Amino acid sequence: MLVDDVKINVKSGNGGDGVVAFRREKYIPHGGPAGGDGGKGGDVIFKVNPNLNTLNFYKFNNHHKAAHGTKGGSSNKTGANADDLILEVPAGTLIKDEETGEVLADLVSPDDSVVILKGGRGGKGNARFATASNKAPRIAEKGAPGIEKWLRLELKLIADVGLVGVPNAGKSTLLSVVSNAKPKIAPYPFTTLEPNLGVVIYDHQDLVFADIPGLIEGAHMGIGLGHSFLRHVSRCRVLVHVIDGMSEDPVADFNQINTELALYDETMSDKPQIVVFNKMDLLEAQEYFPLVEEELNKRGVEVMPISAVAQQNIKQLIQRAFYEIDQLPEEDPEEQLYQMPVYELEDEAPIFTLEHPEEGVFIVKGERIERAAAMTYWDYEQAVLRFQKILDVLGITKALKEAGVEPGDTVYIGNHELEWAD
Repeated sequence: MLVDDVKINVKSGNGGDGVVAFRREKYIPHGGPAGGDGGKGGDVIFKVNPNLNTLNFYKFNNHHKAAHGTKGGSSNKTGANADDLILEVPAGTLIKDEETGEVLADLVSPDDSVVILKGGRGGKGNARFATASNKAPRIAEKGAPGIEKWLRLELKLIADVGLVGVPNAGKSTLLSVVSNAKPKIAPYPFTTLEPNLGVVIYDHQDLVFADIPGLIEGAHMGIGLGHSFLRHVSRCRVLVHVIDGMSEDPVADFNQINTELALYDETMSDKPQIVVFNKMDLLEAQEYFPLVEEELNKRGVEVMPISAVAQQNIKQLIQRAFYEIDQLPEEDPEEQLYQMPVYELEDEAPIFTLEHPEEGVFIVKGERIERAAAMTYWDYEQAVLRFQKILDVLGITKALKEAGVEPGDTVYIGNHELEWAD
């Protein structure tokens, strides 16, 4: 099982205590102060281990403490510094402050590491407090205490290409055909309950493909483990949007997935998409494809017919994926460090506000719902119905009814003027 979200407690080490001591040497009966400083406590450091691909170690080991610095000694002996606590995580791990939600680090590259908590400073011994007026101080410092925090570790799989689509679209079958992965495959929805990775090799190059479990309506709000799945999509540089050729409404499915991606993180809309129409080995899909192709072409979307089972156009799909990756600029790892995703900024904001300035007029405001309205194809009935479902999920329909909306009233959402109807 892929463990990709854990909560852990970490504590840096206390500094060692400084000591009060005096020289006691032969022929020097009244020696001066000679108490040494304490050693520094251990830091808490997170470091990427390229051989790890899960946070499973932390699932049942959620308390981690660094060692304390050693107490100082006589004769001005400084205590030993404690060893740092190095916690290894897979590449793609996001470290957050559990209490505030602040992103503390985003470890992406194989050599990334970060000091999350500094160890306590060692206390000063009495030798450090000697002055001209006080040549024999009987004072020393205790070591500074370490820092304790609850952290949340979130793993976002690092893949070049992400396979997205509704449940049972054939993503797992496609991954098994193009790569060395062996995901569970069965003819029913939700076969894939966790992301799978596979390496695709072509012309002496390789790319990592990720099979993201099927997304359902409301995934951007966490419905059906939506956040767990969408988190992994955000790392992918190119998306392969797999349309189920046997779906009752493939175009509506296409709209739904793109809406969920953008509502989760609007930057998803900027990712290159390769749209494929799967299951072309079946007669019904073959008959339906020209209609879907025509509808998507109207919107400037090119769609490629494939069959994962019959391996139809699979080579062309792989070539297209490598081409799209080659066209992208090189990523700068430094730009990714400490970068907070856009969707996190919305967590504290209200989902929507409702105004009723005059009789028969209602104004709904909110970034999520306005973005959804802007992305809805209003000339397509299924898209309108799906937008209505989003209103229901967000609680907007209930709020409007409680505010007294009646059929024929005008509802403004963003730049859209809608007429309310039951």
